[in-house]
Amino acid sequence: MAQVPNVMNLSEADIQRMIVCGVHIGSENLDASMQRYVFNRNADGVHIIDIRKTWQKLQLAARIIAAVDNPKDVCVVALALGNKEQPPHAQRAVLKFSKYVQTRSIAGRFTPGTFTNQIQADYFEPRVLVVSDPIKDHQPIVESSYVNMPVIAFCNTNASLRNIDVAIPCNTDGKYSIALMYWMLAREVLRLRGDLVRNVEWDVMVDMFIYRDPEEADKQEEAKTQSGFNNWGENPEAAENYENPTPGFTQEGDWGAGNEWGGEDH
Repeated sequence: MAQVPNVMNLSEADIQRMIVCGVHIGSENLDASMQRYVFNRNADGVHIIDIRKTWQKLQLAARIIAAVDNPKDVCVVALALGNKEQPPHAQRAVLKFSKYVQTRSIAGRFTPGTFTNQIQADYFEPRVLVVSDPIKDHQPIVESSYVNMPVIAFCNTNASLRNIDVAIPCNTDGKYSIALMYWMLAREVLRLRGDLVRNVEWDVMVDMFIYRDPEEADKQEEAKTQSGFNNWGENPEAAENYENPTPGFTQEGDWGAGNEWGGEDH
């Protein structure tokens, strides 16, 4: 990246974000087409992705998206396999990306024929397709090949690059990794459009793009509720440290002689 301005190079802050979110951690399997993006392999057999090439491909994808005149001609897809072992980590990131970049989004279920069947009610013809994982989003990629549509894809080391025009190598299995990638792509597109100044930090946090498991949120709320009810019952330390808020009023509910009414019944 020596031939581009320094302001467009990968910053130290972005490197730290990518390492913390595990963008560089690939899969144990390696497809032959993804070998060029692999830096090394660790002792556990996991392939390590070169984040410099990730940044270069992300900038290329951002330039393609920013070059489309109508943002609605860009379709971003994140499908779910209906398997708890592979939760839909990218769906929230896709919805947030579409909100800030003003693109179309398909999160959840993809109806076959959306790009090819003109009789269908949901039929539309995007100019660029962005997919979150070539393995999960196989159906949209196949249909895009029928209509000669360019495809941008976030790809792990085990993904095939068949019918993929621009591959952004990254960890697509981690919820923090895919959220950071969509956040960085949205930020770069807005910078190229002139909506953001490059030397000013974007006020939108990465946390907005991270997938949140509804079951985990319910468990946290339930734990907070239970801890609130048990402060005075099951927690002995809270009971010992309890301070009587009303002078002269005992915990049994009796008025003592030390209250301001003089200890007489009124």
